[in-house]
Amino acid sequence: MFGFNPHVNFRIRLVLIGVLGSIAMSYRPPDFDPNAKLKALFIMNFTRYFEWPEAKKSGDFVIYLIGQNASLTNELKALAQKKKVGAQNIIVVNHTKMEKNQLAHMIYFTNELELQPISDAASKLRNKGVLLISEKPEACRSGSCVNFIYLENKLKFEYSYSNAVKTGLKTNDDFKTLAATVIN
Repeated sequence: MFGFNPHVNFRIRLVLIGVLGSIAMSYRPPDFDPNAKLKALFIMNFTRYFEWPEAKKSGDFVIYLIGQNASLTNELKALAQKKKVGAQNIIVVNHTKMEKNQLAHMIYFTNELELQPISDAASKLRNKGVLLISEKPEACRSGSCVNFIYLENKLKFEYSYSNAVKTGLKTNDDFKTLAATVIN
């Protein structure tokens, strides 16, 4: 009555292979960022529109990522091997939290962080020549200079001119035209 039926067993195996294959193909590490390459390109291009204080124009150009985003870290490190900011080599460092006395030119806050670390950094780094970049709603209102947003499913950024000035950076006026939103 319940004998071996090769057609049924074949179908069951085929369905199982399809299900297991789709599960395996859809797996991504928890910090996978499908837009990491584009964000890295944006970040590297931001260096062309800001002028850092004289004291920060020698030594390495340091980009800190605060939080978990291995995809973005890897993309930035790959670009850093090929590019320079002026004569400065680019160094990319990833930490889970902000360290004291970070000698960074840029600090990028990943989206899993709350707004408080951004606000704290903005007050601690006033006039230190550090570009604060984030990807959190309302981050420019909390002290971030540049914040990634999505408009019509496209990666864009908003820019706070006043926050950039507070951190001691000079901005090329063309940068405002590139931003989706300018917050003063």
